Amino acid sequence: MYSRIMVPVDLAHEDAMTKAMDQAADLSRLYDIPVIIVGVTVSQPTSVAHNADEYTAKLEAFTTAHAERTGVGMESHPVIDHDPAVDLDAVLRDQCHTLGANLVVMASHVPRFSDVIFGSHADAFVRHGDVSVFVVR
Repeated sequence: MYSRIMVPVDLAHEDAMTKAMDQAADLSRLYDIPVIIVGVTVSQPTSVAHNADEYTAKLEAFTTAHAERTGVGMESHPVIDHDPAVDLDAVLRDQCHTLGANLVVMASHVPRFSDVIFGSHADAFVRHGDVSVFVVR
């Protein structure tokens, strides 16, 4: 049914990603399909990494740690974008198609007031994407 799982991650909130990573691993085992971990960042310094190379290394370490913990093969895929705050939803949809993923597992948070007005990234992906999306809280 599914051929590849994409899991968008925010390394600034690694601790909130465990449930989504576990769900992706379970689905990977169920369908015997690969998992690709996608992280989007900028080339300038952020609170997560000083540059794109450091971010790539941190995303790889995050992916490896979860692959070892769950026993499922996972691949990291960093994306460098000039303005993820604005472009993130479109970048994730584009990456989904580029990578050939037809299932997305996304972590979400308890909705805040601003989410009622503007929506969350998971909400945007569900509304505007054309693949199956599993939102994990």
